[in-house]
Amino acid sequence: MINRRFFAAGLVTALAMPSIALAQATTPSSSQIERQLDAAPRMRLRPEQRVTVQEFKRRPELRRAAPSINIQSINFAFGSAEIPRSQYGKVETIANALSRILRRNPRARVLIEGHTDAVGSDHANQVLSENRAESLKWTLVRSFGLPPRALETVGYGEQFLLVPTPNENWQNRRVTLRRFDDFIR
Repeated sequence: MINRRFFAAGLVTALAMPSIALAQATTPSSSQIERQLDAAPRMRLRPEQRVTVQEFKRRPELRRAAPSINIQSINFAFGSAEIPRSQYGKVETIANALSRILRRNPRARVLIEGHTDAVGSDHANQVLSENRAESLKWTLVRSFGLPPRALETVGYGEQFLLVPTPNENWQNRRVTLRRFDDFIR
């Protein structure tokens, strides 16, 4: 009797909650990425209020106001910044969305933010997040033909966790694409 109850409870839980593996593997479609990045910024800056790229990277309130989308589906090996060939289909989805945006607006700029979870030292996570953002940028440029001038990178390590935990959490290991051309000089 206990085994049947245990099995039934497990089955109900499995059906009611999406699996973590499925959630990790889901990449937004190129049209979803495009729509998110084409959305209006949450605030408008007058020309004299606009900032440099470096200032934009340092100001979370400006970054939060910019259109963005989290991409949590690119699977890097533990401690690695290399994008495996098996992940190129996901990167191609991103490239397709960015290409369409750039065709409509050649002055569009996108910040690729690297993020990690809280496992490991602050320094190691900072370097890893920077390297992963750079790796995505150069894969988009070299393999999919995006212009390097349209892409900036930054790493935030474990600074902006989506799920505040000192433990491993796949949701924190992500890149965020953030459109920032409305904010810079």
